[in-house]
Amino acid sequence: MTIMAESFPRAVRCLDPVFIPMKDGTRLAATIWLPEDAETAPVAAILELIPYRRRDGTVFRDVKMHPYIAGHGFACCRVDIRGSGDSEGILSDEYTEQEFDDAEEIIAWLAVQPWSTGAVGMTGISWGGFNALQVAARQPSALKGVIALCGSDDRYADDVHYYGGCLLTEDAMWSSFILGLGALPPDPQIVGDHWRSMWQERLEATTCWSETWMQHQRRDAYWQRGSVCEDFSRIIIPVYAISGWDDTYYNAVPRLMQGLSGPRKGLIGPWSHAYPFLGDPGPAIGYLQEAIRWWRHWLDGVDTGIMDEPAYTAWITEPHAPAPFYPDHPGRWVAEPSWPSPNISQRLLHLNEGALGETAEQGTSMRLSSPVTTGRDFGRYGGYGGIVPDMALDQRREDGLGLCFDTMPLSDDFDMLGAPFINITAVCDRTDAFLVAKICDVAPDGTSTLVTWGALNLTHRNGSAQPQKLVPGETFTARIALNHTGRRFPKGHRLRLVLTTQLWPILWPSPLIPTIVIEPGTCTLSLPVRNAVEGAIAPAFQPAESSPPVPLVELAIEEHRREIAIDMGSGRQSVTLTSDFGRQHLTDRSIITAARVVDSMHITESDPLSASVHTGWDLSFASGDADVTTRSSVTLTSDAKQFHLTWRLEAYERDTLVFEREGATCFDRDHL
Repeated sequence: MTIMAESFPRAVRCLDPVFIPMKDGTRLAATIWLPEDAETAPVAAILELIPYRRRDGTVFRDVKMHPYIAGHGFACCRVDIRGSGDSEGILSDEYTEQEFDDAEEIIAWLAVQPWSTGAVGMTGISWGGFNALQVAARQPSALKGVIALCGSDDRYADDVHYYGGCLLTEDAMWSSFILGLGALPPDPQIVGDHWRSMWQERLEATTCWSETWMQHQRRDAYWQRGSVCEDFSRIIIPVYAISGWDDTYYNAVPRLMQGLSGPRKGLIGPWSHAYPFLGDPGPAIGYLQEAIRWWRHWLDGVDTGIMDEPAYTAWITEPHAPAPFYPDHPGRWVAEPSWPSPNISQRLLHLNEGALGETAEQGTSMRLSSPVTTGRDFGRYGGYGGIVPDMALDQRREDGLGLCFDTMPLSDDFDMLGAPFINITAVCDRTDAFLVAKICDVAPDGTSTLVTWGALNLTHRNGSAQPQKLVPGETFTARIALNHTGRRFPKGHRLRLVLTTQLWPILWPSPLIPTIVIEPGTCTLSLPVRNAVEGAIAPAFQPAESSPPVPLVELAIEEHRREIAIDMGSGRQSVTLTSDFGRQHLTDRSIITAARVVDSMHITESDPLSASVHTGWDLSFASGDADVTTRSSVTLTSDAKQFHLTWRLEAYERDTLVFEREGATCFDRDHL
């Protein structure tokens, strides 16, 4: 449970709005929390720059966090990205050069304020984690440190668009959200009568961003821009990278630890896409206290001892039954002096006939051809925590749709920490196919709990810049990297590796159902085993604390559902995710806000070309003269040669339709 702090070492004042001028005349809207005495006792500034509407979007978490940090001697500046919230201009895409230019100007502005020491840090979660790293790579002189949460160093391989060279259905879902969000107006209470012309400008600039993303189905210059993994040496300031095992972006933490050369720390907890002090799922930690120690060390020049502690800290999850969501994960913290760690060794296992063995054994050829409905019980790509039923269920059904390789019952407990990988030698009967590999913990009663997974579009086996078709009937080799994990496997359980050729509704299926043939004993699985460290002291964090939440009245409660429907006659399977985030009246600012999304994924047994995704958002905002709802929808289908994307945006003022726009585009399938 998070403790609410009512007072702080320094009294805090909130400046809202603050308009930060850009060189081109555009004004970006900000909220700044800082000590009341900052002009006589200046403080370092911490920037968070994201598009999610600071006054009615992220305010629910912002006020729990930024005033707390400010009360301990910093100025926290939360800025709406150009074209979002109350900021002027147009938001045209993720991570643009304009966004980075603006960030540099904001940092320079913060550094010269009368209450500023001249030192600036940058932080954020998700989008804010991405751009904190991206701006760090530009090396603005006043930027002295970064905390990047749930972000990525690789826009192509580790975001919501493509995974292992496969198309993620999350691409359409994310595109639908940003389509509706970008069409909301600024707050009339902040920008005055200018709100309507700003809103009209946003509406007229409406596009569906998936139209851009799907033009780039391989790793090209579009994705390389903003992917700091392209040149880690560009980041020379200290970086603290943080994520959670139930999130999407935890793989970036060990990559950053390995790739960066400057001061760095890494932390992976049990959480989903949330700040660690919110503990979702728990246990929560005193993240804000940890952040303050980091900022004091690198922005104020005070040795807090944080860099004397282990460089890489991770949560080792204890075995537990699968569930659609988790209030908490059982487990413990472990600390490593570096990453890669000297405490990790690789255990090599051979894929024998139905078993994992210490030595290779010959046997009967193994054929793999999974039905297109494989993946139904796999959960969602990344989790959002709370009561959202995103997590994987018991995998026994899924296991039965692939090739299974089990160890014997384990004679001792062991911890896995790191990224397993598989070396595959096989033959395929199609030119296009992908392989999915997952590791499960199988209890004595047969319950199969997903631990980690990975996937590879086999046409990307030699890289994603220049995919190469498979030659049917010809042997190929590939390496499939699974996601990092921290997990204890107990004595008496079995470790299971499962291979499948489908993962719907997470990955878009290949045009034809492939069959892959593997010879026993020719493939291997490498497991990162953490060796016990004698005398090791488990890391400890302070209890989770926050500042008080935003005052609000719940007008409608939050509700989430994941529903599966199967037409036994046609074989059509539907998975529908409904998230109603309720309706809230923010009483301190007289704003009413609401949000609801429905994601529907459909596919028919034995027909990969029947796959379809339809995703739609309703977003509402009422403040001053504005009473607006946007309805956005994106639909994706395909045939053997092309993807078909359609989208629609409707904007309503007091329930009257005032704007509509739609589009339809086809994209050639590029090795997908």
